Amino acid sequence: MAREFSRTQRVAQEMQKEIAIILQREVKDPRIGMATVSGVEVSRDLAYAKVFVTFLNVLTEEHDSEVVKNGIKALGEASGFIRSLLGKSMRLRVVPELTFSYDNSLVEGMRMSNLVTNVVKDDEQRRASADHKEEN
Repeated sequence: MAREFSRTQRVAQEMQKEIAIILQREVKDPRIGMATVSGVEVSRDLAYAKVFVTFLNVLTEEHDSEVVKNGIKALGEASGFIRSLLGKSMRLRVVPELTFSYDNSLVEGMRMSNLVTNVVKDDEQRRASADHKEEN
């Protein structure tokens, strides 16, 4: 039976879960706030991992690049601590070096959804006003 997922994909998936738990329970830096791990890309040799994060406090405020910069900087400073906890929980021979990147896909998705909602609303208003003019 052939494997459905490669080792790197399985490690990335497990790392995503473990890093999310570590950020939620262990990291106390207020600059990070409500960070969620949206994805992890691991190199084939498992030496490097790129962790994509989203900050939920950015969703409630207007897209604030300063909050994002401070959050990514704080995660970069805490990467050694996160990496050590990750090594204990996953029992890997080599724990990948972590780099954090902001994932703006959630913010972009919400922006696109709002644009579509506004266009539909405007279209309904135009139809209603056109129907009202025809009746008179």
